[in-house]
Amino acid sequence: MRRALTAAIAALTVTTAGGLVAGAPGHAAPPGWGRPVVPAAAPQPGGPGLGDSYFPDYGNGGYDVAHYDVRLRYDPDTDRLTGTTTILARATRDLSRFNLDFLLDVESVRVNGWQAATTREGVHELAVAPRRPITAGQQLTVVVRYSGVPSETLVGGYTGWTRTADGAMAVNEPESAWWWFPSNDHPLDKATYDISVSVPTGVEVVSNGVQPRAPLPEAGNRTRWSWRTTSPTATYLAFLAIGQYDLVTDTAPNGQPVVNAYSTTLGELGPAARASIERTAEIVEWGSGLFGPYPFEAQGGVAGPVDGIGFALETQTRSVYGPGFWRRGANTYVVVHENAHQWFGDSVSVADWSDIWLNEGFASYAEWLWSEEQGEGTAQELFDFTYASYPADDEFWQVPPGEPGPGRIFDDAVYDRGAMALHQLRLAVGDDAFFRILPAWTAAHRHGNATIAQFQALAERISGLDLDDLFTTWLLTPGRPDLASADRRAEPPAAPPAEPRSWVKIREAHALLDR
Repeated sequence: MRRALTAAIAALTVTTAGGLVAGAPGHAAPPGWGRPVVPAAAPQPGGPGLGDSYFPDYGNGGYDVAHYDVRLRYDPDTDRLTGTTTILARATRDLSRFNLDFLLDVESVRVNGWQAATTREGVHELAVAPRRPITAGQQLTVVVRYSGVPSETLVGGYTGWTRTADGAMAVNEPESAWWWFPSNDHPLDKATYDISVSVPTGVEVVSNGVQPRAPLPEAGNRTRWSWRTTSPTATYLAFLAIGQYDLVTDTAPNGQPVVNAYSTTLGELGPAARASIERTAEIVEWGSGLFGPYPFEAQGGVAGPVDGIGFALETQTRSVYGPGFWRRGANTYVVVHENAHQWFGDSVSVADWSDIWLNEGFASYAEWLWSEEQGEGTAQELFDFTYASYPADDEFWQVPPGEPGPGRIFDDAVYDRGAMALHQLRLAVGDDAFFRILPAWTAAHRHGNATIAQFQALAERISGLDLDDLFTTWLLTPGRPDLASADRRAEPPAAPPAEPRSWVKIREAHALLDR
């Protein structure tokens, strides 16, 4: 509205030689009219980052993405990837150029049909200079054609693309898109996705959401797999798993499709993987009763190959698990953790990577709630045992989960002390308020972004309590909190607590989760 009004006023400020306003003959110009027109500010480059406090060059300024259409061809024998990604976006300001986060070799970029010039900037920035300036509010169609060998494309000696004996995995946090599609790589800019990949026939491709069509045969003994997610998705939560997989499909109690995939390389680990991941629909139904309605259109999980990733990640609609989680048998706790992230981290995403506690602390506390549900130890028993497991002089207590620092966003403290902080909140506000806070949080910021400060404000509004001391003590202050003053129970335990039955499985999961 303001741009239209400014433009209208500018059109009237052109004066004639007689001092009259053009378009208003016979009327004297008001005082001050007739001054030289100040030209509108020239379009400026979009920022090479979104200003994240931990990763300031992640994401890009000046535009907002609505949809990615990622169309790829992949050859497992050579790890060569070729692709065309079409980005549908809207300019949020006048732009002379803008950036994309991307690493592979770029053949061409077109903006609204016109060929654009590109240059490389920094570690992962592709600067795009359109032939024509872009105005605020303008719809953009950006088409990028590219190719490369992702496993050989390194940043500081590292690649976010894992090549395996039978394919590859694009699974990582906080960055993975750089190696397979150009993007605005920050959780603040979510989008929907169509992802299709052509591979040799007999190779499977698993990604987010649902399959809009069955795999299509292509010339040259190839098959194209297609996946679609219509829910807003952060770039690091889009994924690929390419290789030899057994796909198991079903329908969840809420009517949604369930797609689970198991690498054929798992061998003797396969039954334990299935005994865990096949409980996903049950765990999602349980979580829906605590956290609010499940926020996405599909459910499932992927058990990766023996030479794949060494962790698990809450890739949206379909979490991916490394083989290490099954080496000691089935483990539902990691499945609970990753599916809790579908609410806490995927639907409600961080506004800044310093807010990572909102992801990991909540997913870890979900494990404690699942332990209660299974009769394997209450959340209170897990709190007591976790607290006692870390001596007061342990470095663990020096990492505040609400401000861990960019190099420690996956530190043990973010998970374990993060869960302890939530339990202290539960004790402070009582079960009735606590279990109203959780679904209220996921509803208030569904498919959006949020901060720790916003969570504290919500908890205070629902509970009617001032929680500043609690949040400061458990999230922001280095050192082991003194339970004598911090614990809300009338009688903190006098003797060393007994080990809950769930402890071993939770620790096995966290040994790989706290990567």
